[in-house]
Amino acid sequence: MAENQGYPETENAEDREIVLNRSFNAPRELVWEAWSRPEHLANWWGPRGFKIASQQFDFKPGGVWKFTMHGPDGVAFPNQIVFVEMQKPERLVYATSDGEEESPGQFQTTVTFREDDGGTSITMRLLFKTAAERDHAVREYGAVEGGKQTLDRLAELLALLTGN
Repeated sequence: MAENQGYPETENAEDREIVLNRSFNAPRELVWEAWSRPEHLANWWGPRGFKIASQQFDFKPGGVWKFTMHGPDGVAFPNQIVFVEMQKPERLVYATSDGEEESPGQFQTTVTFREDDGGTSITMRLLFKTAAERDHAVREYGAVEGGKQTLDRLAELLALLTGN
């Protein structure tokens, strides 16, 4: 089980969470692969118009993925993900930040991958340390819409990979 990583207990965490659900017409192993290989992540990670440049990618518990998201307006956003827990191909837990200690906007994501009539359903639970941090991410960064666009891009990649 994943360590708490400084996040308060998850019971009654609704005010600190963003939850996204999506179904894909692709096998669970392929959906997992899209999350675990940098060459796939480069094609779908981030909202529409964003591109990523990876500086480091070590996909294992305790491993780090450092990358920069480049917005359509040219603004660069440094990102760091630390992989906390992996249960291939069922569950992935990671902590996201800008790489600076104790900077605001850090959150932990738990992704569950479920087989669903030949396809795959995922649930992403983004857990922030406080409700104020969650609200800030929604208001200032469009976190919900950005998450939906990111999953749309994943669906497009999976359609290409499966020929659907």
